[in-house]
Amino acid sequence: MANYTAADIKALRASTGAGMLDVKKALDEADGDREKATEILRVKGLKGVTKREGRATSNGLVAAESGNGVGTLVEVLCETDFVAKGEKFGELADTVLAAAVASGATNAEELLAATTANGETVQTVLDEANATIGEKIEVKRVARVEAPLVTVYLHKTSPDLPPQVGVLLGTEGGDETVAKDVAVHIAAMAPSVLTREDIPAETVENERRIAEETAKEEGKPEAALPKIVEGRVNGYFKENVLLEQPFAKDAKKSIQKVLDEAGAKATAFARFRVGA
Repeated sequence: MANYTAADIKALRASTGAGMLDVKKALDEADGDREKATEILRVKGLKGVTKREGRATSNGLVAAESGNGVGTLVEVLCETDFVAKGEKFGELADTVLAAAVASGATNAEELLAATTANGETVQTVLDEANATIGEKIEVKRVARVEAPLVTVYLHKTSPDLPPQVGVLLGTEGGDETVAKDVAVHIAAMAPSVLTREDIPAETVENERRIAEETAKEEGKPEAALPKIVEGRVNGYFKENVLLEQPFAKDAKKSIQKVLDEAGAKATAFARFRVGA
């Protein structure tokens, strides 16, 4: 029988993030030598990386940091919520975020090529984690927002999971209170753009066409169509445009009005939801 204890199993799981069965098998093969068992987990895990490439990563976390007028938001994905809430995965996300901040990466490809504090690329760090943990792990998105004030808001959809929704909001003027309120609103209401001008013209025209065809199908009077169509297109804007959305804490006010009253201006935002 291999010479190891329950404490050895616990320590190896904590240091590698690997599953219980894999840890026991590695310790058996290494005759209780934790360092050798770690190598075994890495070797076997790396052999399985290609097999895991097609597997779905619907769990994970978002992490963010802001300072000196710059905010960075990353989404790191894995396969199961068990791994997502583990200490090793959280440490991995911190490493990825630090590399994103230091490199100024604005997309996943740039971030994967960035160098971490220990001199390895982010891609190498992910491959090693993929090997030891035994799940597909990937960086899906990264965002940067620059503004006089960049507010970070991270939201947990479940108390036993890490943050699943992350927001960066860039503002000028106002104070941190109104910025935080708007950031929380963004997390809850999921706007897609800051202003209506940010929506492609072809998208607006398509919404207008659908609104007109729907109104005709409903038998609305021909003379009333222009007003009906305009109303429905404006409804689309209110649903998707941050500045035109009704404020979550007071639906009688738009976000634009809330910011105006506080002497603030929103300049940019980013919102990630894990797996979305």
